[in-house]
Formats: sequence, structure tokens, C-alpha cells
Amino acid sequence: MIPAAARLPDVPGLVAQHGYFVVHAPRQTGKTTTLRTLAQELTESGRYAAVLTSCEPGRPWSDDVNAAERAILGTLQERAAEALPADLCPPAWPEAPAGVLLSSALAAWSRACPRPVVLVLDEIDALEGRTLISVLSQLRSGATGRPENFPISVALCGLRDLRDYKTAAGGNPDRLGGPSPFNIIVESLRLGNFTLDEIGELYGQHTADTGQPFTDRAVERAFELTDGQPWLVNALAKEIIVKMAVRAPVPITAGHVEKATERLIQTRATHLDSLVDKLNNPRVRAIIEPLITGIPPTQRPKNDDIQYVRDLGLLAQDPPVRPANPIYNEVIVRALTDSVLEYATDVPQPRAYVLPDGRMDFTRLLTEFAAFWTANGDILVSQQIYHEAAPHLVLQAYLQRVVNGGGTVLREYGVGRGRLDLLVTWPYRGPEGAGAVQRQALELKVRAEGDADPLGSALVQLDGYLDRLGLDTGVLLLFDRRPTAPPIHERTTITATTSPAGRPVTLFRG
Repeated sequence: MIPAAARLPDVPGLVAQHGYFVVHAPRQTGKTTTLRTLAQELTESGRYAAVLTSCEPGRPWSDDVNAAERAILGTLQERAAEALPADLCPPAWPEAPAGVLLSSALAAWSRACPRPVVLVLDEIDALEGRTLISVLSQLRSGATGRPENFPISVALCGLRDLRDYKTAAGGNPDRLGGPSPFNIIVESLRLGNFTLDEIGELYGQHTADTGQPFTDRAVERAFELTDGQPWLVNALAKEIIVKMAVRAPVPITAGHVEKATERLIQTRATHLDSLVDKLNNPRVRAIIEPLITGIPPTQRPKNDDIQYVRDLGLLAQDPPVRPANPIYNEVIVRALTDSVLEYATDVPQPRAYVLPDGRMDFTRLLTEFAAFWTANGDILVSQQIYHEAAPHLVLQAYLQRVVNGGGTVLREYGVGRGRLDLLVTWPYRGPEGAGAVQRQALELKVRAEGDADPLGSALVQLDGYLDRLGLDTGVLLLFDRRPTAPPIHERTTITATTSPAGRPVTLFRG
């Protein structure tokens, strides 16, 4: 565990100032654990009666305020009994009408408790509609009675910053005149990812317990692949130690971390699946699809939508818009491509493309993809929810199917690039039996209505990509999405061309 006070150092000061505040961060970043520990420490200081409780029991009652209040208060009674000495626990809740029951109960507890009450309402995102409006309104109206007649400090904890709760409650955030639906808020805290040093500290605790070291490069690689996302940092270590059964005293290396990463992506653990569920949300699709195509959207996304996707954890917190970390980068595309070829019967098995010397036959792969695209492209494109990114997804699904279990597909995408760059790697044994890696670079561009032929600019971009990779040849794929484009069987061709730098390039048009 990383000490709670180190992760949210401002909380004790906000409580001392009688502050009402928000703590928000994506799922599985340690919000609940950190705040529960801080509440325990506040109680143990002898100055407060602090309890973390969940609003989750109120989720089924979005339009029944009284039922939601009773469910939340029932859970609060249980959590207080678990966390506090008997003399600090709340009394039996008073009877009160719907819409004031919560505030009446909190007032009664504050009057009866010999210490100021500090309340952490976790999973505030679970509430919506009339119930969310009622809870926020009761907190706002009751706050004027603190500290004798209402909790001295309240923290709302969830995925989103409070501005987005106004939308969840059915209101217009632009009418607030400020960032908060209840204007007594003094601070909005975001629980951040682990730093490189914190990952080293966390993994170092395992070393201290077991004697099994993580190499410096393993810690660095974990940070590079996760950007410190707490669930991923822990999941990688668990995958290595428990599921891959790498036991002490064997040192944990960067190779172990990379293998564990691929296993997590392939099995799509619960946390990763919960992210994937969000990809078909229109607000999420509006942000993610331009990332994949590299083409800026025709309408600039709303800042609130970008922040919403950041709050979900899919995007990095700072500009430019990009996936939060390399693992999510891969999970997003794999999730969108997994079902693309679900019913396709004409995708050969990977070993069909392996030459006698162990290398991958990329010429055959591209030729057979051209035949596959001619036969299936129009249908597959029409089926994609991410319609603008359909060629990108079909190609990547095909490549992933071919290289699964042997090679990798490394992707570089982002808004404004105007293209998708792919590097396929395939390990094999060289003539002397030594390990070798075959690499094939591909660049994908789309021609939309009104666009000139992108061949010239695409070849320049491909040269730049090949320069970075140190490769002498590459593949350029140009997909024509214009309504006036020739039929797919006429426009799908493979020819040879030369880049401005003199490199031989295989040109696919489809």
C-alpha cells in the first residue's frame, strides 16, 4: 500500500477548514481505500468521528427519493458501527418526509456525537435524477448548521468532477455560474496515478516481505506501460507472481512485465472490461474515433465530453488527447476489433503465413488481405459503429488474427496525425539458430469526399516513419471512402512505388 496521506495530502487540511470537497478519479485508482484509511486516521486523531459510506444502495431508486435516502442511511448506520466506537455512532434515525430525511438524520447525528462528524459519501456517481438533486440540495442546505448541527466536512467521491453531476441530475451545467451544483464546495481533488518512485516503493514492499526483487528496468517498464494507473500496477505484479508463478528468489524482469501485460490484454480482466463497456457511448465514441483515424472531427468535441472521457480514465489527463497509457491504447483497439471478423470464414490461420525459414510471408498476407477486403470490405464497414474508423479496424483485426500467438502489432495513433502507423513484429530463428525479429511497417490513410489523392503526402509521412524505425521498405494502404469512388472490386489493387527518399513501397489501394 502507498500511504493514504501521501496520495491525498490536502484532505486533513480541508477537514480542519470545515471544507466540503470532491475527490474524483477513474475506477480502480484507490479512491475508496485511500479515503477509508484517511477517515480512520481522522477518527484515531481524537478530534473527529469520520466515516466512509457508499451511495451505491441508492442506485435503484433514481426517482424514489425516500427509498434512496433510507437505503443510503441504512448503509451509513452499518459502516459507522464497523468504524467508530459506540459513543460516536449515530442514534436511531429520526422520521422525516422524503427530501429532508437525509439532512434530518445527519443533523441528529451531529447533535448527538461528542465530536464533529466527517462524512465521506463514496460512489456518488451511483445517484442520478431526482435522487442526486435531492442529496446535493440537502447537503447544501444543511451545511449552514455545521459543526454543531451538521457534519463539519463532507467529501463526495466518484468518477467525475462535480460539474458532470449536474448533467447526470438532468440539468444544464452551463447554468451553474460555477463548477459545482452545490456552491459550498471549496475544493475538487483528483486522485492521481502512482509515480515511478511510488511503484518502486510498492514493489519494494513485496521484496521486503519475500526477498524477491524487481529489477530497476522492470519497475521502469511497469511505469511506462501503465503510466502509474494503480490497478494496472498491482495487476501486473499479481499476474507475474501468482498466475505466471514467478517465485522468489527469481528476480522479476522487464520481460516478465511485458509478458504479463499481453496476458492482461488478452484475458481482459474485469477492470479492463468495464472500460471497454464505455466505448459505444456516443460521448466516448466522439473522442476515441478521431484518435484511431488520426483525422480531427468536423465538429470540435465539447470540452465537457473530453473531460468526461478523461474522468473515465480512458484518456491522459493533459493535452493532447491521447489514450491514458500504452495498455489502454492497445485495449481500446483490440476491443473494437475483436468482433470485426467474428463471422468471417476466409481468414487463414497464422501458421499459413509462416515460411519454411520461420519468417512471416508479408507479401502473401497483403495479397490475401486484398482479396478479403474485396469480398467483405463493404459489408464490414457498414456494420461498424465506429464508421469513420472502419477500414482501420478491419485491417487491424485481420493483422491481429494473423500474428496472434507469435508476433505483435504496435500502433501509433492520435488526433491530427492524419494517418495510422502500424509495426508488425514477428520473432523467428535466424540461419544460425539465433533469435531474430522480422519487422514490417504499414501506414494507413483514408481519402474522404473532397480530398485530393493523398499518395504524395502519405509517401512523405511513410518515409518519416521508416526513418524512425530504421527500415528500408514499407507498405502504404490508401482507402477510398468517397461516395463517388469506383466499386470496391475495381479500386482494390496492389502495386509497387517508390518513396521520395528512394525506398521501395508496396502500395495498396482499397
